[in-house]
Amino acid sequence: MPADLVVRSAGFAPVKGMRHRPVPRLELDERGAVGDRVWCLVDVGARRVLRTVQHPSLMGVVASVDDGLLALTLPDGSSADGVPEASGETVACDYWGRSVPLTLTAGPHASLVSRFLGTDVRLASAPRGGVVFGDPVTLVGTATLDDLTERLGRPVAAARFRATLVVETDEPYVEDTWLGTEVGVGAARLRVGVPVPRCAVVDHDPDTGAKDLRLLRALVGARPTNAAGEPVLGVYAACVRPGVVAPA
Repeated sequence: MPADLVVRSAGFAPVKGMRHRPVPRLELDERGAVGDRVWCLVDVGARRVLRTVQHPSLMGVVASVDDGLLALTLPDGSSADGVPEASGETVACDYWGRSVPLTLTAGPHASLVSRFLGTDVRLASAPRGGVVFGDPVTLVGTATLDDLTERLGRPVAAARFRATLVVETDEPYVEDTWLGTEVGVGAARLRVGVPVPRCAVVDHDPDTGAKDLRLLRALVGARPTNAAGEPVLGVYAACVRPGVVAPA
């Protein structure tokens, strides 16, 4: 493994579950990418954070942030923007077996997304890392994506895996050999953790949320699986030295 990895793209979603978008530069600290999953959508009655796998159409919603102002744009072009202000209401929600304290917000965002989904939701601000499944950074190699593209006979976009960083590699799935090591990315340094288990989200177009591939089935037949039978692809990582990353 090289001492430093060449980053080819970086990205995240300011609102959990919405479109994973590339960014020209990314600041990493001990809690991951600054600006990543700052907000989430909540079913308050069920005390549940909405998950992408259950609401894939959320991937069609674009969230962008400019000087604290959050803008949400639906596939039909309708939008809402404003600074999400704390409403004074809090709710503790279950997130993969963890109780996460969330602060509900006031503003036009919730009504826009509720109409889009056909169910009442609230926009909530989350503590850094609160609505993240594993380590806050994920890595996928370019050779891995190229191999999947060849196997499926059509381009497999990096955004389908919602990776924080796509890094230059020469060997498909070489990320599997990096577990427990440290590596530089830009001015930051990461400690690689465990492989990332994949779910049915990868079967959905990352721009529209429409189901357009049977990628999960292909991964089950070609990749190692975890105890739950989920195929793994890419790796989690934690930031051990903060810094800025700009894709080459």
